[in-house]
Formats: sequence, C-alpha cells, structure tokens
Amino acid sequence: MTDHTLILEGISFPVYQVDTIIVGSGAASLNCAVHLHDYGHQDIALITEKVGGGTSNNTGSDKQTYYKLSLSGKEPDSPYDMARSLFDGGAMHGELALIEATMSAQEFFHLAQIGVQFPHNSLGGYVGYKTDHDPRQRATSAGPWTSHQMVQCLLKEVKGRNIPIFDEHDVVSLIVEDGRAAGVIGLDKNKLNEETFGLCFFQANQVVFGVGGPGGLYKTSVYPDCHVGAIGLALEVGAVARNLTESQYGLASIQFRWNVSGTYQQVIPRYISTDRDGHDEQEFLNDYFPTMSKLATDVFLKGYQWPFDPRKIPDYGSSLIDVLVYIETVIKGRRVYMDFRCNPLGDERIGAFSLDDLEPEAYTYLKNSEALFGSPIQRLEKMNPLAIELYRKNGIDLYQEPLEVAVCSQHNNGGLAGNLWWESNIAGLYPIGEVNGSHGVYRPGGSALNSGQVGSLRAAQKISHAPAPGKTAGWEKAAGERGKAMLSFIQHLFGPVSTVTAFREEFQSRMTQYGAHIRDPRKIEQALSAAYEQCSRAAEQKAASRREIPLALQNRHLVLAHAAYLQAIAAYLQRGGGSRGSYLVMDPQGQPVIDQLGDDWRYKPEVAPLREEVLETRLGADQRFHSTWKPRRPLPEEPSWFETVWGKFLSKEIFQTKGDI
Repeated sequence: MTDHTLILEGISFPVYQVDTIIVGSGAASLNCAVHLHDYGHQDIALITEKVGGGTSNNTGSDKQTYYKLSLSGKEPDSPYDMARSLFDGGAMHGELALIEATMSAQEFFHLAQIGVQFPHNSLGGYVGYKTDHDPRQRATSAGPWTSHQMVQCLLKEVKGRNIPIFDEHDVVSLIVEDGRAAGVIGLDKNKLNEETFGLCFFQANQVVFGVGGPGGLYKTSVYPDCHVGAIGLALEVGAVARNLTESQYGLASIQFRWNVSGTYQQVIPRYISTDRDGHDEQEFLNDYFPTMSKLATDVFLKGYQWPFDPRKIPDYGSSLIDVLVYIETVIKGRRVYMDFRCNPLGDERIGAFSLDDLEPEAYTYLKNSEALFGSPIQRLEKMNPLAIELYRKNGIDLYQEPLEVAVCSQHNNGGLAGNLWWESNIAGLYPIGEVNGSHGVYRPGGSALNSGQVGSLRAAQKISHAPAPGKTAGWEKAAGERGKAMLSFIQHLFGPVSTVTAFREEFQSRMTQYGAHIRDPRKIEQALSAAYEQCSRAAEQKAASRREIPLALQNRHLVLAHAAYLQAIAAYLQRGGGSRGSYLVMDPQGQPVIDQLGDDWRYKPEVAPLREEVLETRLGADQRFHSTWKPRRPLPEEPSWFETVWGKFLSKEIFQTKGDI
C-alpha cells in the first residue's frame, strides 16, 4: 500500500493506493480479507466505521443458527438437496443456491478450524437440528452469539496477518471509472475539524463491499444502533439491486435492540399497550381472540414462529399478534410492552389464564421444560436465565419493569445483485454479506451466515486468480469529480439550527409505515412521491457542528436507498403481487385478517407464479429508480468430469467464467 495526495480546490487530501479495499468489518468482510491473504493477495486493507460495530458482532438470539450441509447422522444429504431447499424459497437464482450449498461445508470447517465453538459429539460428528424452511437437520449453533464468535475469531486472524484496518472511517462515496470500481472516498471521523473535513481517498482495483443490511432505513429496527448500512452508495453509481421487496420483520425490543423470539415468547408474557406517556394500560389482545387458551398459545408459538409470516394469520395464527402490535404502535400511536412479571389477564369473554388450558403443543413443551408454574419471569428464570441476564447487562431489569417492543425490520433478503463470483454489474465491485441480494422470498434460518461466508470466499477466489486491470490515467478525474461533490455538500451543510435528525426521522417513519411488513397499494405511490421529494432536499440539510457531518452524509445515501426500496415495492404491487415472505399486501376485496378489524384489514394472498421471477432495480439517468422482472435461473447441471474440471482449474479458465447478474 502506498500513499500520496490529491489537490481539490487548493486543499490537499490524502490518497491511499491499494490493490483491494474491503469496506466493512463484519463476518463477511473479515472472512474475505483472511482468504485473500491466504491466497497470497496481500496488497489489501479494510476500511470500517467502527471495528466491532456491525450487525454480525452485535446480534444474536436464543440459539443463533448457522445453516450448512448435513455433516453427521444417517440421513443422506447432498449439495443439490441443500440447493433445492434454498431455491424452493422462490425468487433465487439456481446457480447461487448451488454455490451456497456446495461450499457451505468448506466455510463451516474454516470457521471451526479458527475457533468458532460449533458443538460436535464424542465421535467428531457436528450434529444438527431443523430450522425454519429446512427439511433436514442442517442447522447448527455456537450459542446465542454465533455471529459474534465468528467476528471475534476472524478478527483475530486478520490482526495476526497484520492486514491494515482504517478504523472509524465512514465510506461516503464509491469511485467508478468507465464502469469499473476504482476506489472509495472515506471520512476519517477523527479529523472532522481539519481543513479536509476528514475526507480521504482510496485508489483500488477492486472494492469488496461488505456494508451489511439497511439498518438505518426504519424507525422500528432491530439492527444495532451503530449499524446503518450503505447500500445507497452503490445504488447511486448504478449498481443493480435485486429483490429489495424481500425483508424479514419481527417483534423486538426497541430500547435495547434484540429479537424477542424463543423462550421470551414461550414463557407467555403478558402483552399490554399504553398511551405515549405510559398511561391508559390495556390488554389489547383480548379483544381479538376467541379464548384465553388460543391467545396464550399463540404468544407461545411466537417463539417458534418469530418472523412475521402472512401464512400464519388465518384461524387466529401467531402472526396475528404482529398485525395487532402494528395497529397499536403505528396506527394508534401507542406503546406496546411485554410484561414478564404477570401472566396474561383475561376478561369475562375469553376467560382467565391457566397453564392447564394451553393447547397441547405449548402445554407439552412447558411440561417437558419443567416450567408449568408461576409467572412468566419465573418460567424464564427456569428455562433460560441468560435471557434475563442479557437485558440486565443492557440496563433493563425484567423483574422490575415491562419490555417495550415493536414489529421491527430485522434482515434484508434482497440487496445488490451479483454474479456467481458475487461481482456486481459494476466490474470490480463485490457486494458480500447481507448487502448482497442472493436470497429469495423464504430462506432457511441461518442461511444468511453461510451466504456471507461463501460469498466472501467467492470474491476472494475471483480477485486472487483473475488479473487486475491495472491503474489508469483517468483515476484522478473520476476521484476529483466525486470528491468535489462531497466537499461541496459539506461546505454548504452548516447552519444555526440542525435539521439532520429530523431529516432522518422523516424517511425512517415513511419506511416503517409504508415499506415494512404492512404494504398498501393505495398508498405506495404517494409514499414514493414523498420519498423522491425528500431526496431532492438531501443537500439542504443543516448541521450545527462538524460532529454532525457523518450523520448528514449517511442521510444522503440512506434517503436515496429508501426511495429505491419503495420503488421496488411499488413495482411489485403494480404487478399484482400478493402477501408473501414477511409482509402483508392490503386489498379491500381480499381475505380478512380477522372479522373484528373490518374491511379495512383485508389482504391479498400470495401470487405463487411470481416466485419464478426476480425483481431488479436500478437508478436511471432521470434520477428515478426503475424495476424490471427477470425469470429466475434454474439449478444448473454441475460440471463433473474430473479431467475436464482439473484442466480448466489449472489453466484458471474457471475464474474467467462471469455468469449472469
């Protein structure tokens, strides 16, 4: 890595020249760095807003799942069988499903080798269990913090190789020259008060883009506070996105952001709502269930059936709870809590709560767990005391106070499009991890962690074995144009009254109301129009001090991204798409959510043929996003004649295969 300077408007900006710059420090980015180094590709560096600040390092669940090929037991499995499980979720290209399945064992053993504590038996078998949308027992776990362990072990490997890390640097722009990624512009947050405002440049032949999911787009989000995402930076320069419509949403606490799945629901806490000031306490679920037995059993089932799923609404299914929480929080503007101190309180119509009245699935589970007694907090203490300790460490005592929750954005199945090497339509740009939209509508639980590891390995393989294009004379012009735009944005940013926070709250509220798990074709066009109008005001933000420069620059790409997501949703609804994945499409002529909610709450069932297509979205010359539908590609026939494959491998011909985006 070498460094020099770039002069813009009389100001000297630092330039770092490196063959491959890796954006982000999550599990995917770190894994890519490790593999690149192992392949002998050592002119690399990472740039990250904060080491340890991403989603991988700060999220988990009762038993955070990693999905891979079955590696023990008598039940047969194969890469094609696993690929079919991924592919059958719909809207996923076949070759990506096969790659993620074929290479899952390789990446799983890589993690085990560097220290991730996946459990195995006395005979060395890595046993598994079934997860959602999984017909085998392919799932495994290293405990509540599986992805955290992955990050810590991979970070140790990166540091052991002395790979440079530019910490506390936001990426504020991609540099593209003649349709190829040529570097990034960073913001050194320790130098905001200098003449450069902290701006710095990275000249590179490849950009590995591991910026995670769109954590900053929603008002109600379970992404860590420190993670906002940066997909808008790639959308801005013409990268194609895929399936932005497909995300997962579920109940989560909002003071400390954490999914309230598993035993948090299985102990059957009391659900209450209040006004904004904490008064007017109501048992709001009581009005919608026929019996307390059904209500309590549905709360229990949210532990298994945590993500919102429209298929689990009919006949008082567990996802009805998500709809009712949305109505309380978003429509009525109230606050919702799970109270572990007290069992649900019934009324004369639905009856009182009794453990003996639970439906068999819930009753048997609690009986086998020796938890048929007491209050929810007592049952939680018996079944999972670490779940209580988790909140205590984050300033919430479940023995003393209720837990505020909402239906939150949790994971984006869509993202940027990539080919079979995870390379974008912009040559040299490799979106990896959650920002890569390889998933379809439904995916087995834990497959995202596998996808991030496999995708980062694929990017490392391509970069290491395919010749780089070499540096060009036009880089300074391309970098200068982007740099001047960033500099001008910052120079016009300051004013007496800050509007940065209000600007972010505006698009976050819009996404939670119109682009989350409840989607209304009658309202989406108005929301999209408002989104584009706000995009036009991004440069009008005002910051009261230089400390707000990073927030304003984040808003700049986040507001663009939210327009892309809403445009994709609008295109899906215009096509006649129905409820699927983790969202409900409203339809006045559709199926009722529940009779008590009336005709305003009717929804359109899934239109199954749309699973055979993927939705691609791209920014046009008119500065509007446009979406097109493409047939998904089937599972391919894998080249299998050994001598032929060996020859193409030795000649590196396989690395010249681009594949389709």
